[in-house]
Amino acid sequence: MNRRLALMTGMAAAAGVAGAGAAWWRSRLGPTGDGAMIWPLRFETPAGGQLALADLRGKPLLLNFWATWCPPCVGELPLLDRFHRAQQARGWQVVGLAVDNLGPVREFLGKRPVGFAIGLAGAEGAELSRAMGNAGGALPFSVVFDRAGQVVQRKLGVIEPDDLARWVALVA
Repeated sequence: MNRRLALMTGMAAAAGVAGAGAAWWRSRLGPTGDGAMIWPLRFETPAGGQLALADLRGKPLLLNFWATWCPPCVGELPLLDRFHRAQQARGWQVVGLAVDNLGPVREFLGKRPVGFAIGLAGAEGAELSRAMGNAGGALPFSVVFDRAGQVVQRKLGVIEPDDLARWVALVA
């Protein structure tokens, strides 16, 4: 009985330490609620230019974290491209931040181009997605911003057409 109590006490203590560590880690990354951390960021593009997120503020934005090595990410890109084409006249912007390296992204986009902006976030993109609320850093991960630059939705996993319709109505 004492051994069982000691084991349970040890597990509870370990869980407490893990929770405190996770909270400390998240606090280092900054607030996730308003999305203010993204607006000063700039990313190289596969074509060699710069993508300044500050230039996109003031319109609804769907920010999608993806990678060429992530089958669900690759699978949702055509849907994101159709959404971009259908909604850009209404002010919507779509940005794909590749948690990947330049070579694979260029090669991928050479075979399967998209009409929306792509930024190269590299390995740091996983940390940025965590700072945006993706605790596990899994992909794909999407964040929706309203016209004021505030986060209004987050989704871990593949985007569905119903998600897009809800987000358009939410930000309308």
